[in-house]
This record gives sequence, structure tokens and C-alpha cells, in this order.
Amino acid sequence: VGIFLTSSDDVVALRNGADALMRQILSAFGVNGLYWMGGVFFMGFLIVFLIQRKYWEEIEVHGDYLLLMMGESLIWSIVLYYFMSNVHVLLMNPNGSMLVQQVTLAVGAGIYEEFLFRVLLIAGIAGILGFILQWTETMKKVMAMILAAGIFSSFHFIGEYGDFFSFNV
Repeated sequence: VGIFLTSSDDVVALRNGADALMRQILSAFGVNGLYWMGGVFFMGFLIVFLIQRKYWEEIEVHGDYLLLMMGESLIWSIVLYYFMSNVHVLLMNPNGSMLVQQVTLAVGAGIYEEFLFRVLLIAGIAGILGFILQWTETMKKVMAMILAAGIFSSFHFIGEYGDFFSFNV
């Protein structure tokens, strides 16, 4: 919903490392614009959903886990609602007009970073390690997670608005 409430003038403000990288990759294939990123993500979700449909009979849903997850989601939604409804006070900004854009960036950044660094990068690195080094399944997955975590961490130091690296304890 937030992506539809954001105008194309706000695209420059709504950028993080994973978002910027995915926009550049998509633009290399001629896919440009504000709404394409969400559309591509949604299409990927639909494709995976339809592929996994043949395994639905084998999947067992544990009601107690589902109830715990729903409770956790409810608690997080209350905390986020309270925080986001008062964020303009915390930022000493009398104008809450950028609130939708800030929420979109906060939620979108998490989704795009998870997709890029956990789904694509870990799977890609594990595949490369398995092909080149012929490691066991566990070893290549563990090393892929460690390497992807290092690459993810380094993304916070890239670009004009990146953090400065320091190793102070």
C-alpha cells in the first residue's frame, strides 16, 4: 500500500543499499520506475507459491506454532503502530507528511534486504561453493551464511550516505 502512496518524486529519498542495487540490476534489463520493484517481488512470490502448491498435502500446520506467531505479530504491530504514530513527535517534525515514505522505506528495506541477502545471495554462494569446492551440504550452507553476512554488513559502508567503518569496542 505504501508504495502506491509514494510519488515518483520521492524515489531518490527511498533508497538503501539493497534497494539501490536491485534497482540498478532491474534497470540494466530495462525495468525502470517506482512500482516495478514491488511488482517483481510480487511476481516472484506468486511463482514460488504456485511451484510449492504440489507439496501442500505433505505440509503439516501446527496450530500452537501458528497461534504463537499470530500473538508475536500482534505484539509487534501494536509496538510499531504506537511508535510510528508518534514518530513525528520523536523527530520534532510538526509535519507528518513523510511518514508514509518512512514506513515504506523501513518495511521495504527489510523485504528487499531479506530477499537479496538471504534468498539470492546465500543460495548463490552455496551453489558456487558446492560446485567449485564439492563441500558437504551443511558446510556449504554455513559458509554461505557467513559470507553473505559479511557482504550484508559491508553494504552499510557503501555510498555517500554509508556509515564510516570503525572497530572501536
